[in-house]
Amino acid sequence: MIIYDSKFGNTEKVARALAEGMKKQQVNVDCLKVDEVDTPKLDDYDLLATGGPTHAFGISKPMKDFLKKLENVNVSGKRAFAFDTKFKSRLAGSAAKGIEKRLKRLGMSIVKSHISAIVKGGEGPLEDGAEEAFEQLGADMAKSL
Repeated sequence: MIIYDSKFGNTEKVARALAEGMKKQQVNVDCLKVDEVDTPKLDDYDLLATGGPTHAFGISKPMKDFLKKLENVNVSGKRAFAFDTKFKSRLAGSAAKGIEKRLKRLGMSIVKSHISAIVKGGEGPLEDGAEEAFEQLGADMAKSL
């Protein structure tokens, strides 16, 4: 399952590209916005790819709320991957870094270190090639499942 938060649609685009790459490898994947996820059903999934936009140098409030809910679900031992969208600046912070840290604390196994898609400006668009890169990443991750 790919779980995302998105304010302006950029993180949704990379989440859907990640899902498309997995689907091209014949992996069944659901891609849902964070507020649509039925957390008790997460037990049905082998991999949870979780991502959101970087807000105030870190994780958005909707994603923080979701990660808090995960504390009440047994996800220990499941595979996980974190991603985000952010500005291209070493001062931008990273939601993915914080998400990955929380997923590790829940006992999840990180299959690939967090990755960021770069947005140009406050509302985007995504940097050229970001969606293609995430589609390829999805295909590569699917091969390891």
